[in-house]
Amino acid sequence: MELSPYVDGLRRELSNLTRLAPSDVTRVVESLAEALDSSVRLMLLDVIAATAAEITSRLDGTVIDVRLTGGVPEFVVTVPPQHEAPAGYPTAGAADDSVTARITVRLADALKSRVEARAAAEGLSVNSWLVHAAIRALEDAGQSAGRRSGPGAGQRITGYARS
Repeated sequence: MELSPYVDGLRRELSNLTRLAPSDVTRVVESLAEALDSSVRLMLLDVIAATAAEITSRLDGTVIDVRLTGGVPEFVVTVPPQHEAPAGYPTAGAADDSVTARITVRLADALKSRVEARAAAEGLSVNSWLVHAAIRALEDAGQSAGRRSGPGAGQRITGYARS
């Protein structure tokens, strides 16, 4: 993506704004436009990178990077390979759903960072990791509901003791 047309467009706009101004003002504006060239290019790169990051955050595992090649920004799209769930993870069929539903989950920043790190370490997207975690939690809850456990965290023991 070439940035020059956008920088040139900004220069034209500045020139149009000063077309009725005295020549000394026009020279000052032209000098400012020339001096701002690199700053405008950097700002455009920031906008492009922020846009790519926002789009990436809405995709499931696909990453959009912005790379500079000879000063020209270029988009690189990386799609994760489709692979089987790691050992110990339930498969997508374990949910017994042929139709998916969308939900919004709000997480504290610290928890979100931990989830992202764990998902990346296990080679999964955050969405896939959360789905697998929910399936495991439901399977574990179903298995533990039928058995009686001894005292543990959250349980209270009362009585007397002699020594």
